[in-house]
Amino acid sequence: MCGIVANVACTLAAKDGKYTQLYCEFDMILRPYRSVLYIPGGRERALEKARTMSVDAIIFDLEDAVAVDEKVAARAILVQQLAKGGYGLRSQIIRINGLGTPWFTDDIAAISAVRPHAVLLPKVDNAAMIADLRVEMALHVGFKATQVWAMMETPRGILNAAEIADAPGMGGMVMGTNDLTKDINARFEPARGPTRAALGLCVLAAKAAGLIILDGVYNAFKDDNGLHREASQGRDMGFDGKTLIHPAQVALANQIFAPCQGEIELAKRQIQAFDAAAVQGLGVAVVDGKIVENLHVETAHATLAKAEAIAKLEMQV
Repeated sequence: MCGIVANVACTLAAKDGKYTQLYCEFDMILRPYRSVLYIPGGRERALEKARTMSVDAIIFDLEDAVAVDEKVAARAILVQQLAKGGYGLRSQIIRINGLGTPWFTDDIAAISAVRPHAVLLPKVDNAAMIADLRVEMALHVGFKATQVWAMMETPRGILNAAEIADAPGMGGMVMGTNDLTKDINARFEPARGPTRAALGLCVLAAKAAGLIILDGVYNAFKDDNGLHREASQGRDMGFDGKTLIHPAQVALANQIFAPCQGEIELAKRQIQAFDAAAVQGLGVAVVDGKIVENLHVETAHATLAKAEAIAKLEMQV
């Protein structure tokens, strides 16, 4: 079930009528999260431009990206823009202000009207915080099809990754590598040695619970080589995609986290060979001199489903 979104959230596309049916079907297959762009909730121009970007998902940010004295205005602008629709099949995730902040309850009340795909809670330390968020969300009818996602950015949260992932209503995890690096007093370095254990622990917790998990941001948005290195590392570790801070990073993330043509062709040949072997009563097949078993066929089907979902998503841009 890893990465498979099981809810049929037809209402999420209500403002985009022509996408409604496609959105329902789309949520039943391997939804792509190759590129997930943070956009400040109060930047109207950026919110409008996002409707035409080739990004898989958007994190509409009401927390770190919004100054304290702009919180209320940013919330109103974001709700107004999301109510207009136009974001098509892109997953709409709203990062709210945290539990205990002056804006938390008003954030929840306001965004319920736009029925986001997910509510992203910052600085999650434990499963009890997820439960507290769900209690608040239950007071509003707009969240019936909305998942809860957790920012994994505190030392305590990393240590409790498994219990957070297993909390009811969870749909995804997002690594907050900047905050985590700061909190553990680590140094930033290209190989991410100081945070590798935390990254791996969260990947394991997410995959065990069948959740989406996204790698943290790469701050040097003009450094394509550095982004390629870090995104490739994240892909190899098992992350489903990468969070981004600038539109210039989208194309590279899409490329790295998508199945390449060689992987797609291999998947097709593995499925064909395994099916042919099954007709002969055999439980394994051989492709390119390598054994193909059930587990390889499952991966092959997931690869083709992801490629199909990406193709559908890119049709709207």
